[in-house]
Amino acid sequence: MLLKSMTSKLLLILFLLFPASLLAADHKVSSAADIAAALPNTKPGDTLLLSDGTWTDQTILFKADGQPEKTITLRATTPGKVILTGKSSLKIDGQYLLVSGLYFKDGQGNGDAITLAGQHNRLTDCAITAGQYKFFVHLFGQNNRMDHCYLADKTSGDPTLQVEVDEKQPNHHQIDNNHFGHRPPLGRNGGETIRVGYSFQSMSSSATTVEHNLFDRCDGEIEIISSKSCDNIYRNNTFNNCAGFLTLRHGNRCTVDGNFFFGKGKKGSGGVRVIGEDHLITNNYIADVTDGVFRITSGIVDSELKGYFQAKRCTIAFNTIVNCKGAYLDLDAGINTSRRTLRPENITIANNIFHLPNEKEGVQLIKGAQGQGWKWMGNLASLFELDIDPPGIHCTDPKLQVARDGIYRPEPNSPALHSAQGDFPTIKLDIDGQPREGKYDIGCDQLSDAPITNRPLTPKDVGPSWSDGLQRTSPP
Repeated sequence: MLLKSMTSKLLLILFLLFPASLLAADHKVSSAADIAAALPNTKPGDTLLLSDGTWTDQTILFKADGQPEKTITLRATTPGKVILTGKSSLKIDGQYLLVSGLYFKDGQGNGDAITLAGQHNRLTDCAITAGQYKFFVHLFGQNNRMDHCYLADKTSGDPTLQVEVDEKQPNHHQIDNNHFGHRPPLGRNGGETIRVGYSFQSMSSSATTVEHNLFDRCDGEIEIISSKSCDNIYRNNTFNNCAGFLTLRHGNRCTVDGNFFFGKGKKGSGGVRVIGEDHLITNNYIADVTDGVFRITSGIVDSELKGYFQAKRCTIAFNTIVNCKGAYLDLDAGINTSRRTLRPENITIANNIFHLPNEKEGVQLIKGAQGQGWKWMGNLASLFELDIDPPGIHCTDPKLQVARDGIYRPEPNSPALHSAQGDFPTIKLDIDGQPREGKYDIGCDQLSDAPITNRPLTPKDVGPSWSDGLQRTSPP
């Protein structure tokens, strides 16, 4: 009797401290109409549970205001078991909202599959495959995140994922841990997997971070990623068997760091195209691409926004390039075409390893002519005769060996060890996420016993919890 009395008093105290109006609630919904009806009664911390099954031609507006510690959630009852088809679409707008577990399949809408707007909102654990949408995901607003999603098999025009750039303030979006699956060749411009901005937005700062994503067979066009804004970061991504380049197409001050490019000999595979000013391209590993590695692009006098701006003050340093074809360094890509007459200026090429294949047919270490103010230092090239021999490239065997992870890394007697030249205080980590301490090593890999935090990604590392490239249908 005493225990029952104490329990009753405890429940009364809890009720007084946490009245029903403050307790989070679940709202079960089975249609877009149910969601619209439930939203006016939804409070911060509440969850809208979508019933499992196929949702056809559902136009969902998820517009609400959560709080930093009380997100309002829209999620599938069972992740991956809410399948949206036909002309279904979702718009997320408001603040502190979270959407998870949805699967858009073979959509026939001609707009966006998912629009992520507002601020501090998150799209996670979702998938979109095939269909005719203009964009699979369309980002607006500020401080939004898309993570652990799977996007694949887009055959219609326009990028798979489009980021809009605010002309007044940076976006600070985060795009991470996603699996971007196969995108077949579009056959024309507009087949990017990610585009951050447009030409007319390119002088505005987006400050979007794209990191820890897997790009697998993204063959839509030459630009896998098209960066058309300023201050973006592209780091720790894996590009596997893709026919294209990571392209800094418009805008300035972008960083490309710690990425793995595995061309696997695919026609059209490449590294990084460099257009614009003050870009930093460091710690990347690029292997077996066939269409060239670094294309440093010539510019147009007084270029309009949609043209080609002259590359200036860009740094390409501490990268390792292995067994590639085409030009490892194209110093004035596009010169005298499309009114491009301005060669790149004040470019720094430092502490890179250029490991050329034994078969030299179709391979060039250097193509074109450098412009004014170039700096070369500390580079190693496994080639003993150069048509162009700028200072700062030492032709010798860099002594690389294939490690257990399949990556070419310096042997214990490699001339790359402790041999970097110049001062690069902002480069504090190598491609493995290990610290660069003391005398830096040449190339992307610093010899270290510190824990490895960045590795080549596989489908098991990224994408939805319920899908391994849509092969796994239940949580791990």
